[in-house]
Amino acid sequence: MRKVITATVLTAGLLTSCVSKKKYVELEGQLNDTRSTLQKTQVEKEEIEEKYARIEERVADYNSKINSLRTENEGMMEMNDLTVMSKKTKEKMKSTIAKIDPEKVKGAETLEDSINLAVSYNLKQNISEGADADDIDINVDETVVMINVSDKLLFGSGSYRVTKEAQPLLKKLAEVINSEPAMEVMIEGHTDDRTMVKESYLQDNWDLSVRRATSIVRILQDKYNVEPSKLIAAGRSSYQPLVDNTNKDNMAKNRRTRIVIIPNLDKFFAMLESDGTMADTE
Repeated sequence: MRKVITATVLTAGLLTSCVSKKKYVELEGQLNDTRSTLQKTQVEKEEIEEKYARIEERVADYNSKINSLRTENEGMMEMNDLTVMSKKTKEKMKSTIAKIDPEKVKGAETLEDSINLAVSYNLKQNISEGADADDIDINVDETVVMINVSDKLLFGSGSYRVTKEAQPLLKKLAEVINSEPAMEVMIEGHTDDRTMVKESYLQDNWDLSVRRATSIVRILQDKYNVEPSKLIAAGRSSYQPLVDNTNKDNMAKNRRTRIVIIPNLDKFFAMLESDGTMADTE
């Protein structure tokens, strides 16, 4: 009887040992898989961080150029009291001002304000043909032109694929950019603060904003022959909202693409052309 008990105990011990070893091997495999996945994720994270660092470096350089151009053009305007404008350009400016809403004209306190208003008006008339006027907003700050385009004109909801309806706008924009060899343009993607749907092909709003900017840059380059060295694609995610993301209307305002153009002073005055085209000042 004692021998039977002893044999049973030994058998149970062997079975326990076998099961434990099998479980150990399984857990060890899972650990190695986890380590491999973690290493891959770390590499991807470093690549993404490096990519964004390069983008931020280009954006910083571009912003530096903007500030430099503002200072240069502002100094030229002050030094010449805007006499650098030809008589013909001044006449075109007056003609344009006459077409603008009088309430907006009242807000122009200086001649520089009036020029900025006229440039904004003419540029909007030039590039927004066929588009809803509310989808495009243009501001000028010391000869730096900033064009905000709503996402409903450019993209489907949560998508970075450019719509067919946006092509006329991008074609006109390309004509403006191509009108001056030295002109540089930054395309900025902006989103609202809603999080991405789980298991989406987009990682987050950073991903969406960068992809949207890149999509527009590619079309300008590949379809409308804009020199790629003149273009910068940047994503701002949801961190530079125009208004608080407290309701649907505000979120729609924040979902936009901002196009920043820094023309030289001659080309800036050329934007005063009232016939809807850029003048050739070369």
